[in-house]
Amino acid sequence: MSPWTPVRPEPERFHDEGTAEPPRIVLERVVLERVESGDLRVAPERFRMLHRIAYRDREYGDLLVPADLGSFETDLTSVPTIFTWLVPRTGRHLPPALLHDGLVHGRDEPPTYLSVEGHVLDRVAADRVFRAAMRDTDTGPVRSWLVWSAVTLSTIWRGSASWSPARHLRYRLAALGTLVVVAVLGVLATVDLFDVIDGVPWMGDRSFAEELVGGLAGAVVVPLLLGLTWGRFAIAGVVTGVALAVLLHVTVALALITLAYQVAERLARRTPVAAVVIAGVVIAAHVVLVVLFVAPFR
Repeated sequence: MSPWTPVRPEPERFHDEGTAEPPRIVLERVVLERVESGDLRVAPERFRMLHRIAYRDREYGDLLVPADLGSFETDLTSVPTIFTWLVPRTGRHLPPALLHDGLVHGRDEPPTYLSVEGHVLDRVAADRVFRAAMRDTDTGPVRSWLVWSAVTLSTIWRGSASWSPARHLRYRLAALGTLVVVAVLGVLATVDLFDVIDGVPWMGDRSFAEELVGGLAGAVVVPLLLGLTWGRFAIAGVVTGVALAVLLHVTVALALITLAYQVAERLARRTPVAAVVIAGVVIAAHVVLVVLFVAPFR
């Protein structure tokens, strides 16, 4: 099915195993603990599905996840913490995300799904089913494209059983080249915007507003051209490139904030007194800055 084919959402394609009832998603939180440097640490959150769900795909028929309720685990929607504002771990896309987790497995691992018609799906097919399933749950189109492009990027990096080593390398180089070029140009465009350099052709030596518009235009056109090098995954390449270009500064800011929070959290756990002292110094410094900035307006 072409990604451009109009599809009316059909949430009834998700159902309980062996019935036409809506799927019941029953999860049990798995608490994994590990010891690090003498301290007890809780591992990344995982869940075990206590009830199997089914999805009736237009091409592969009924697909059931998981194959084994006792061993299958999921992290719900696999999204880095700094991007959960854009794609939360739960929502309309949760049933498709659980389905995709079950459809994807290692090359040397047994399938973690059941196909009523006996189909065997590789990672590319699993991603395609995921995209259709998100449409059926009426997940927002922008979010659907972003999430599908992200899993496609993962597939390109990990590879598919049907690819030759040469094809896998070609896809990897195209994806890596796109990410590197877009990131580097994003940095150059930023410093050009503030007139640190003057080396981005589509921005030039213009007013701030004109350079901003030129930078945004380049953030669309350049990824569009680079995405074409992804071959059959060109759509994912374009979406990934444009998303990276547009969200680069937001991502960097959120990454720095997240890092600062993690450092503060670790410091507060290990040396509470030092954390209180540092917090006091930071607050005092901000008070001084406010006084200095307010003084000239008196």
